[in-house]
Amino acid sequence: MKINETIAAVSTPYGRGGIAVIRISGERAAEIADKVFIPKSGKALSSHADRSAIYGDILCDGRVTDDGIAVIYRAPRSYTGEDTVEISCHGGILLTEKVLSSVFEAGAVPASAGEFTRRAFVNGRIELSRAEAVIGLIDAESESQIKLFASHSSGVLGRRIDSYCAALRSLLSSVYVCIDYPDEDLEELGRDELAARLSSLLAELEATRDTYREGKAVSLGVDTVILGKPNAGKSSLLNRLLGEERAIVTDIAGTTRDTIEEKLTLGRIMLRLCDTAGIRQTEDEIERIGVLRALERAHGAELIFAVFDGSCELDREDRELALLSLRLLSEGKNVVFIINKADMPQKFGFSELFSLAFGSESAPPEYADRIKSVSVSARSGDGIHALKSAVESLFVSGNIDYSNVAVIASARQHAAVSAAADAVKRAQSALSLGFGTDVCGLDMEQALSLLGEIDGRTVSEQITDEIFHRFCVGK
Repeated sequence: MKINETIAAVSTPYGRGGIAVIRISGERAAEIADKVFIPKSGKALSSHADRSAIYGDILCDGRVTDDGIAVIYRAPRSYTGEDTVEISCHGGILLTEKVLSSVFEAGAVPASAGEFTRRAFVNGRIELSRAEAVIGLIDAESESQIKLFASHSSGVLGRRIDSYCAALRSLLSSVYVCIDYPDEDLEELGRDELAARLSSLLAELEATRDTYREGKAVSLGVDTVILGKPNAGKSSLLNRLLGEERAIVTDIAGTTRDTIEEKLTLGRIMLRLCDTAGIRQTEDEIERIGVLRALERAHGAELIFAVFDGSCELDREDRELALLSLRLLSEGKNVVFIINKADMPQKFGFSELFSLAFGSESAPPEYADRIKSVSVSARSGDGIHALKSAVESLFVSGNIDYSNVAVIASARQHAAVSAAADAVKRAQSALSLGFGTDVCGLDMEQALSLLGEIDGRTVSEQITDEIFHRFCVGK
């Protein structure tokens, strides 16, 4: 990062629009802006009050080319924590490029992807979790994503992590002060109290860790595969869920021969949905490759839609799909059994279907929380709302208030909280085995360091690079 340079970039989307915003940030921001923006008042922009919108002329190649508005934000009261100027010009593509070029000629250098937000992080304006929330809001594709990342942006997760860190620091100070000053008359934290406080902290850490199931489903989406024999209505179901004719649908068995992948919002969660070739034995080499790809995708998915044609008697291919669903359940997948074509006379129900898969008319208790069953008509749309509710119930627990509850949204955050919980467990184990509190302190120190990775206090530069490279230029 060019931390000593003054950077500039267009912060609005590329293309024609009402306005475009050129953002300048760094020690020379006001000086550079004075060279390209002349207030109508005749008073230099750098001499105007902080956070005032100033109307003036914009210079390109030394000539007035446009008029617009400029706002100056002085350090540290700016987004980046540095002196910042934002110039708004008319949003023509060529015009915007000319204004930006003038800013570069005046002494700024091009900003890299995410550099404004990274400077905000480096200058202590935001934590790393809030920086991640910024890109989450920019990329949001559903209302639930906006609510989740808005909560992170407002600091809900950061405050929760701070409370865990404060609890660990309190325990560590109580443990080490007696070790460092044994001759002082200091009250030592008893082993029973230390064990109780570690147990309470562990329960909170594990509760936060477990929110990742929902956070991942909302923010990243659930990798979902539609399986079924030919003509069970898989492609029709995909089209119904998408609300458009994405997949070709015919009465000819084997129409779908390759995977078709789309993203869609289903209730409060995102699905990365994959339609596949019909599962059956075939001599057609192309179709056979499609079946193999379908099976490969299923083993890598998190959620399976097992689709059966309710208008036909159950057959050998249905039995194979039912047994495949059982194997996928044993691998930890979630499965929704779907009887399609509910608008036609039904030849079987879920009791017969479960008998094929499990040898009984109901799902085994060990799989009950990962199985749902829904009857739908992909043609008419009947049952689609029930399908949405069923999928939601697998990944979302009730109506979580994101503004008050800290929900983990990234694999990085989940890994850090999980590792911190493991470290606290080791401290508990050391205590129960009779080791000294100083040994427990080593594990608590590690837990504190791991939690520090979430807001960036102890994170590596490589991780921060990976996070900020996801940003667009100008943010």
